Amino acid sequence: MITIGIDPGIAITGIGITKSTGNKIIPIYYGAIETHSKTPMPERLDQLYCGLTTLFNTYKPESMAVESLFFNKNVKTALTVGHARGIILLAGQQAGVPIFHYTPPEIKLAVCGHGRADKKQVQQMVKTILKLSATPKPDDVADGLAIAICHTHSYRIKSLT
Repeated sequence: MITIGIDPGIAITGIGITKSTGNKIIPIYYGAIETHSKTPMPERLDQLYCGLTTLFNTYKPESMAVESLFFNKNVKTALTVGHARGIILLAGQQAGVPIFHYTPPEIKLAVCGHGRADKKQVQQMVKTILKLSATPKPDDVADGLAIAICHTHSYRIKSLT
């Protein structure tokens, strides 16, 4: 199963694409789609959409896992992330990929074993689980991979029940 994990953001959207075979999870792509703050919002959303469409066409994921919008004290940040998340969901829907949503505590639980892990713990576990030589940068990329790992683990558990 090929899974694309996405950490939504307007400045940086972290992407992790993994392939699971048996009990192994192999990273096949990880990176970020970045937009510049001085670029008008509609253009930034278009850049995000085009980048995602390219990834869907290139890697043909069978499932998409997206971090749910979590409580944010900064309303402006929450709104811009919500815009990005909408574009991400649209791109996945138009690609015909089933979409799954996970909260940050669910992702941390699946990757680290507890839902209150900090960023460094998540990054280290992503590096360990995927046998990477270095921690993916920026942090959003490690988060995208963590989301893909979370979905792979969750999907396996659901398949067993």
